Amino acid sequence: MFYRDERLALFIDGSNLYAAARALGFDIDYKLLRQEFMRRGRLLRAFYYTALLENDEYSPIRPLVDWLHYNGFTMVTKPAKEFTDSMGRRKVKGNMDIELAVDAMEIAAHVDHIVLFSGDGDFRSLVEALQRKGVRVSVVSTIRSQSPMIADDLRRQADNFIELDELRDVIGRPPREPRNEDTEPAEDIEA
Repeated sequence: MFYRDERLALFIDGSNLYAAARALGFDIDYKLLRQEFMRRGRLLRAFYYTALLENDEYSPIRPLVDWLHYNGFTMVTKPAKEFTDSMGRRKVKGNMDIELAVDAMEIAAHVDHIVLFSGDGDFRSLVEALQRKGVRVSVVSTIRSQSPMIADDLRRQADNFIELDELRDVIGRPPREPRNEDTEPAEDIEA
């Protein structure tokens, strides 16, 4: 599936990967994820895409974003938009698909293989376009959760499908316990 001398780029749809790992019952150790793909080829870039919901004081994903930024990931973020739907429910929207697609097309001439961490069927056309440029595309997601987290047409279009659950022992760690006053602080993000 991978060749040691091929130039790799990782494209991580942050919210999609988080949901897939959560459905499988583990957390991603991003330091181990990066090391694993450095071992599989010549890793040129590891992009991570997420929308940030910032209130006046704190965004719950900010510590992860900062850690990734300082540890070799190229962070692509934008503010999430909050709105109230017609039923009066608070909704948050922060789609990063266009940013990911544009970056993938721009880097295509410089890589041999792109690894897309997403099961979003909207990326099928992107995968097809990258393949026309001679880039191999592997998709990482899961079919092993209660409901599959990958669109069938995306899985069929990819050169290779990697089941996220099969990477659990290499890039995973058990989910963290929620913090409260009676427990010790959670370990560092890189631990």
